[in-house]
Amino acid sequence: MKARLILNADDFGLTPGINRAVERLHRARALTSATLMAAGPAFDDAVAIARRNPTLGVGCHLVFTDGVPVSHPESIPSLLGADGKTFRPSSVDFLQALLRGTISEGEIALEAQAQIQKLQRAGIDVTHIDSHKHTHLFAAVARPVLYIAERCGVRAFRYPSEPHWSRQLATSTPLARRAAQTALDLFEPRFRALVDLTCDEITTHGTLGIAATGTLNASILRAMIEAIQLRPPVPGNPEQGRVYELCCHPGFNDADLNRLRTRLRRTREIEMNALIEVIPEISQNPEAPELIHYGDLGVPGLQRASGQFTPNSGFEKVL
Repeated sequence: MKARLILNADDFGLTPGINRAVERLHRARALTSATLMAAGPAFDDAVAIARRNPTLGVGCHLVFTDGVPVSHPESIPSLLGADGKTFRPSSVDFLQALLRGTISEGEIALEAQAQIQKLQRAGIDVTHIDSHKHTHLFAAVARPVLYIAERCGVRAFRYPSEPHWSRQLATSTPLARRAAQTALDLFEPRFRALVDLTCDEITTHGTLGIAATGTLNASILRAMIEAIQLRPPVPGNPEQGRVYELCCHPGFNDADLNRLRTRLRRTREIEMNALIEVIPEISQNPEAPELIHYGDLGVPGLQRASGQFTPNSGFEKVL
């Protein structure tokens, strides 16, 4: 059976230029999914795009660092930086606080609920969750996040670990990013154990493109898609193909983006052009992976396909 592939753009709602790239790619059949930032400056514009493109899967891009909370700051003090109004400015600061045990899991749950339900109240059928800087890889974040997501009716989530065969294709990954990925690998076994023991949510067999963030181009993308076709079926179930997500960051490098604090600028247009060049062409190959989004997976996927799925409204009592 063929592999299946989710093409997901992060940072939906960050700028109108990123939103415009998401819509352009989806209409070109080069993108199937995007994760929306609940407190993104271009949130309303992203919601409008999602509504006029109902075949685009839309997840929630949970933000706990380098951003603005949806909850009132007084209700989540352990998540905030020195100004008492915004999150800690870097993932390193966040991780240090997490390891010191000064971040409240209850406050993570509260903010996760606020972000997911903001999307739902805007009329979005939230297909899955992932997180800015992959912070839900840490067990102290994953526990409350997965619990809240399920209570909000969202059962699918990103598995924030990249297979080694995919990492090796990202030949130009900066040394600092490789070192960071190696450090994150130390937390992956605990995350996997938590997923196996405490929840029956839906995920993939890995996320591609993490190591290539900031360097993803047409050559690397083509090599990844071709490599997927060679992956063996699921062990013990030869009739079931593997499911992967490709995490990408397309967008237009415009004035709106330049006003924000982000290291991904020029590369966003490179990724956008790579997706437009490679995906429609490779999709013509009968052996190419089937392109889906998270909302197509599992029982919820069958329910959506038959018109029997009713997404949460965002007004449900969760905590």
